[in-house]
Amino acid sequence: MKNRKDIIINHQFENKYKSGYPLLHKEAINNLGDLKQEGTILRLTNEKGEFLGIGFYGLQNKGYGWVLTRKESEEINKEFFQRKISKAIENRASFYQSTDTTAFRVFNGEGDGIGGLTIDYYDGFYVISWYSQGIYTFKEDIIAALKEVVSYKGIYQKKRFSTDGKYIEEDDFVTGDRGEFPIIVKENGVNFAVYLNEGAMVGFFLDQRDVRKTIRDKYAKGRKVLNTFSYTGAFSVFAALGGATKTTSVDLANRSLGKTIEQFSVNELDYEAHDIKVMDVFKYFKYAEKKGLSFDMMILDPPSFARSKKMTFSVAKDYKNLLKEAIGITSKSGIIVASTNYSGMNMNKFKGFIDAAFKESGEKYELLEEYTLPDDFRTTNTFREGDYLKVVFVKKM
Repeated sequence: MKNRKDIIINHQFENKYKSGYPLLHKEAINNLGDLKQEGTILRLTNEKGEFLGIGFYGLQNKGYGWVLTRKESEEINKEFFQRKISKAIENRASFYQSTDTTAFRVFNGEGDGIGGLTIDYYDGFYVISWYSQGIYTFKEDIIAALKEVVSYKGIYQKKRFSTDGKYIEEDDFVTGDRGEFPIIVKENGVNFAVYLNEGAMVGFFLDQRDVRKTIRDKYAKGRKVLNTFSYTGAFSVFAALGGATKTTSVDLANRSLGKTIEQFSVNELDYEAHDIKVMDVFKYFKYAEKKGLSFDMMILDPPSFARSKKMTFSVAKDYKNLLKEAIGITSKSGIIVASTNYSGMNMNKFKGFIDAAFKESGEKYELLEEYTLPDDFRTTNTFREGDYLKVVFVKKM
């Protein structure tokens, strides 16, 4: 039986939660000291004792837990999770029917009604990601609910939370058949090698699907492409398949070399016709400038925060300077794909960074098109922060 606790919402935040806001913030809870054990079921009331919602206590970088329902009589049990997952599956029916795309998001946290939980699909395999100890305490009910709703080859899990400052490492396999890795999945007809048993990252990010397709179908042909913070080279593969004359992939992680070679190879592309650099992106910019290199397409999709031995990078502080460096080696009429998954800014602020970078560089530009999350990454209007992805295609004039 789950622990239960009444929490009192400060009157300043009462209307916010009445309107459907799902994330529990520290400053919104009057009796924060009563919260002891993650996974505790929370009954939210206002300062007059009037019911506001039912949620759970779960610490993550975003807040202190999530509201799950505004029905006072609704129990948080296997049947509750089964209803939520069933609805999410129903909303992705078109994805399941596709033969060109066999990897997508099935359940997207608060967008599907359960904050701190995501479920992804990889050609018959499911991967559950837990973002707090709190949501993880519902593990048995959620896995049982998923097993009743879908047929599957196998189910894996990823713990995306830490205990005592350290991530918990354990076998990611849950049930079914263990995959023979890599599993080859498709995205808009392009092959990707994914590994569900190698920690938090599987090999590529599902949320950039529409952007990669646009690069391939509209912008890559005949261009020299620089893909920075390239991870396993997914953008580079799409650019090459779209007719780019050459791609250069740059990432500081040693693993990026072998992983990028693999992604080129599973698409029968000659990786030796392209450049793959294991080095700091800012150092590469200096190298390119010194060598007089320029590119017709620049892809900038850095992590929100990164640290190397000599420097730290954060989107909030450093994206403008990153753009300025990129502008300097982008050819006239070249395309810059500016992207961030940092939830702490909206699209207008992000466009402000782009505008400032071009103005400070003494260059003019044209905004071509923009993207946010694809349809399988469902969001809710009551939680704007959940629509975290911002991508803008910019032409240097």
